Parts: sequence; C-alpha cells; structure tokens
Amino acid sequence: MSKRDYYEVLGVTRNSTEAEIKKAYRQMALKYHPDKNPNNKEAEDKFKEAAEAYDVLSTPEKKQRYDQFGHQGAGGNGGFSGAGGMNMEDIFSHFGDVFGEGSPFESFFGGSQRGGRRNVSRGTNLRIKVKLTLEEIAHGVEKKLKVNKAIPCQSCKGSGAQSGSDFHKCSTCQGSGQVHRVTNTFIGQMRTSATCPTCSGEGQTIANKCKSCHGSGIQHGEEVITINIPAGVGEGMQLTVSGKGNAAERGGIPGDLLIVIEETAHAHLQRDGNNLLYDLYVNFADASLGTSSEIPTLEGKAKIKIDAGTQGGKVLRLKGKGLPSVNSYGRGDLLVNINVWTPQHLSAEEKKILEKLKDSPNFKPNPGKGDKSFYEKMREFFHS
Repeated sequence: MSKRDYYEVLGVTRNSTEAEIKKAYRQMALKYHPDKNPNNKEAEDKFKEAAEAYDVLSTPEKKQRYDQFGHQGAGGNGGFSGAGGMNMEDIFSHFGDVFGEGSPFESFFGGSQRGGRRNVSRGTNLRIKVKLTLEEIAHGVEKKLKVNKAIPCQSCKGSGAQSGSDFHKCSTCQGSGQVHRVTNTFIGQMRTSATCPTCSGEGQTIANKCKSCHGSGIQHGEEVITINIPAGVGEGMQLTVSGKGNAAERGGIPGDLLIVIEETAHAHLQRDGNNLLYDLYVNFADASLGTSSEIPTLEGKAKIKIDAGTQGGKVLRLKGKGLPSVNSYGRGDLLVNINVWTPQHLSAEEKKILEKLKDSPNFKPNPGKGDKSFYEKMREFFHS
C-alpha cells in the first residue's frame, strides 16, 4: 500500500509555515490520541502516520528532500526513515516539545502513570557512502552492508545492569526523572522543573552495573543491514534507514543510518539528469553512404540506423532508454551524439582520391533549412 502525501496527512500545503505545520500535527495527534481512542487500531495508525509526516515536514533537510524526491528521498518508503517503527513512547519523546508539560499526553506517556516524563537517550546517526553503477540505479538494488557501530551490550541486553533486580527507583525524583521547585516571586508562586541530577532524568539508578559495558548498555560491534535502494537515485542523494544507527545507552532510541549515494563512472555512458548520453563516432564514408551501428544501453546492445548524409552533431533520441525518475514519474532517454570522424593520417592513394572529390559539387557545404545551427541544436536539447 502506497503512502499518503505528507502534506495531505497533516492538511497543510507546501507553503505552510513551521508554526502552521506544528499546529496541524498537534491537532491530528490530539484527535487520534490513544486515550481518546482506546483499542482503536485505525486511530493508532493515523497517530503514527501523523508523527511520520511531522518528522519529515518539520525538519528542513528532510522536507527539502521530500519536496524534491518524494517518499523515497525523505526516507518514508521501503523500510526507510519514518515514525512507523516508533512505539508511542518513542513518538512522544521525539516530539514532546510540540505538546509541552501539562498536556493530555503527559498522563499517557508519563504523568499519572509514571510520575512524570523521563528522559530517553537517543543514539547518534551514522553516515555511510554506497557506490552504485548506472545499471543498479536504473533498476534499483538490494544491498547488504556491514556496518561498524555501537550495538546493545550482549551481556546485559542493553540494560546496563547485571540483572533486572539491580534497578531501583531514584530516591531524589521518586522515579519521575524530574525535580520540581516552587519559588515565591512578586507575582506569586512559580513552579519550575528540571532534569533530576541524580539519575539524569531516567527515573532509576543501577545498583550493580554490567561489567562488560560498565553500565552504558552499549558496546562496539557490527551489524549486517539489508537495504532496498529505489531506482532513479542520484549522486549525493541521501536515504535514511530509521533506527539502524548507533544504539543508545540503556535501551534508548537508536539513531538512524544515513545512506549517501555515489555513482561509479560508466565505461561508455554519461548521465545528465534522467537522460543518458553516448558519443558515437562514424567515419566519413559511413556518414555519407549510411550504415547501422550497435550502441551500448543499460539493458545490453541496441542497433541504430545512420541515414545517408548524416551530419556531425546530429543527435538521435532513443525514447525510454534512460533512467527512471526516483518518484516513478516517467523515464529519461538515451541521446546518441553523432560525431563524423575526420581522418588525421592519409596514405598517398587516399589523398589522391580526396583531391579528385573535393571539388565535386556534392562535397561543397550546402546546409539546408532542415540542418539546424549549433545554437538551435543546443536550444532544442536543453528544452526537450
């Protein structure tokens, strides 16, 4: 099932301001909040869908990629970034600033159930480069990547403690992760909150830390990650694999894996957007008499006809033989530029033949109306 447009999900436009996007998300999240829709799978899906849309549209870099490349570029498809893999607590931790303390979400995610909102650690993002051939870009490809990164500690399963019984409620904040202070001011009493200094906002302390990770819950390791790279990606484009970056301390939310695309040079073809370019050299005789020639494409060889009298600089267009758009809106062409090769070294006999022919009327340049000038060719090429 294809994803809905993120702007449609939040009911905003591409020109909406950051404040308007934030307000729209808050309204959607309140509408489909689990407390208001208990045991309602459809409402939960819409809640997560709204969080995924806000994750992209509220981040300038992600929003720019989404506007340019759609779901594929922003990482909202095929296992790439989005909020779909988050649980409810993850979503609130990630977007808690949207709601603020005292909102209806406080009770669901922290508040009355946990005595306050605890800090949830987040792992750092990782960025790696992946080299792709034009053939891989044309069809899309599955890649298995061995990534060196922080992973959950194998001894304590990422908890940071030797055993489950080594966790104790923080005596300073009573498990809330926050300490509160009431001060008297000239306008009355003011209540302020701050992260608990004893437990760093986690709400609990560890009596006996894991000896392997010393209580961090993470260790250095590697993971083999399989990703499906969509067809049509380009040099420098960045894809995001949600939750596959560095693991976070003590079971927090892992970072993302950022995949930066690098194109490897093709032996014969050059890329220009979604079009492919190929220089075909023909000799003077073949250009005069006409011939056929095999040219390389991304699907193998293709045979093309060179008409008699073909001039150098003529461009033949093979429709649909280029690269697909990353949004699946059409496909580029293969443009074959004809270059008529002028001999550079002639034998005595060849010189005699050309001396006889050079004054022939048919050898005198006589461009017709159908022969475009260089300027016309460039204008046609760049506006095609």
